[in-house]
Amino acid sequence: MSFYNLLMAVVDELDRRLLAILRVDGREPVASLARRLGVTRATITSRLDRLVASGTVVGFSVRVREERDPDSVRAIAFIEVEGRSTNDVIGHLRGLPEIHALHTTNGGWDLVAELRTDTLGNFDRLLGQIRSIEGVVNSETSLLLSSVLV
Repeated sequence: MSFYNLLMAVVDELDRRLLAILRVDGREPVASLARRLGVTRATITSRLDRLVASGTVVGFSVRVREERDPDSVRAIAFIEVEGRSTNDVIGHLRGLPEIHALHTTNGGWDLVAELRTDTLGNFDRLLGQIRSIEGVVNSETSLLLSSVLV
């Protein structure tokens, strides 16, 4: 990593406060951000540009209150992978549109997947697909009943 890229990757207290506000409302106007943080709009704009350019901020998105889609079935799946087949399993899981996030982890499970389907029948089929992937030796899934926004 070049010195410039290393410098760009440094996140200070102002950046952390800015990111905390944006996590709650990624659409908050620059002028409002500047007022809340006690800095100029130019400072906020340059900080945002730097955070995006450094890869610290990888995008802006909309969070939807899950209760607005009461028929959605959401779950967390913990997956144990055999030997060194993790990359192959990840490749298969990436092809499933019902997987909204996939994480590697340490401990008793190798992967954690965030799942979402529209019906219990499709959820059951998805679990069957996951369990049939070569290299998956065990899984445990918990349905998400409600969410608390932070």
